[in-house]
Amino acid sequence: MNEAVPVSAIAHLIQLAIAPVFLLAGIGSILNVLATRLARVVDRARSLEAEYGSFDEVERGRAGAELILLDRRMTVVNLAISCCTASALFVCLVVAILFVADLASFEFGKVLALLFILTMVMMIAGLILFLWEIRLAMHSLRVRQDAMPHRSPSAKRRSPPR
Repeated sequence: MNEAVPVSAIAHLIQLAIAPVFLLAGIGSILNVLATRLARVVDRARSLEAEYGSFDEVERGRAGAELILLDRRMTVVNLAISCCTASALFVCLVVAILFVADLASFEFGKVLALLFILTMVMMIAGLILFLWEIRLAMHSLRVRQDAMPHRSPSAKRRSPPR
């Protein structure tokens, strides 16, 4: 490359790269949430494993069921993290190719479009997995019927006071 690149061309490239950088910031925020959820699930699993030997037979059965659910949640969160990380990687590739393609006068339009589509597909997959993990978490938050105080049948129909 013997020609000097005008400053205006570089400024235009930077403007083109700003939208993907905002996308990258959003993906980073989602990754932060996912990593925090994973850490909490791991902490709960370790806590249950440490106490498992001291449980009676009934509690051991409940703890075992919860450990299975926690393991499933860890797997789903790890998959979501992998998808979102791949999405962030593809955003970085888009930004890098934007600069290289323009400065080197290469035509990478189709490659850029495919990378951006792949970015969105991975992001969508990560968000769907995130929703699935939230749904799994809701299963563990349900109150066991045997732990609830006995209520009369008429009390069950009324909504709780606000």
